[in-house]
Amino acid sequence: MTSWSSSLVSWIDKKIIDPLMQIIKRGAEPSQLAFSTALGVTLGVFPICGTTVILCGIAIASLGHRCHAPSVMLANFVATPIELSLVIPFLRLGEAISGGPQFALTPDAFKKVITGQASREVLFSILHALLGWFIAAPFILAALYIIFLPCFKFLVHKFTSLPASPQAEINVKEDAF
Repeated sequence: MTSWSSSLVSWIDKKIIDPLMQIIKRGAEPSQLAFSTALGVTLGVFPICGTTVILCGIAIASLGHRCHAPSVMLANFVATPIELSLVIPFLRLGEAISGGPQFALTPDAFKKVITGQASREVLFSILHALLGWFIAAPFILAALYIIFLPCFKFLVHKFTSLPASPQAEINVKEDAF
């Protein structure tokens, strides 16, 4: 393995795998972990870059104990490259739903967005991308929850030494007698 690939593997272990294993080993409920991770990814692919952490913070504050904050934030972090790859599909979905004209993706348009000289077409394209995300988000959340739930059930069962819930703890104590 080359040095850059071993560095990448080391970085992934340190920034993603180790935090995930710490979360799993603490004995959280698999359904809560699945929901929180699905929520973090869904919010993490929001098509306006730089706003996802704020969205996740609002979601965590709003949902309170019903979501697992570290899982939401870790999933948001992991979703960043996916966010960048989904901006155009969200844009095209929003254009299709609204019946608006297709925005031409040119270097000049990107330059105008970066420099703050956005034209009306660029602003409408942002609104179309937001519309595409709002339409797709419930489906993304549901699909990811369905995918993540069996994964977290397996991982929590395999790596947790603590009972998964207070009821499970009572059952373990009763079995000891």
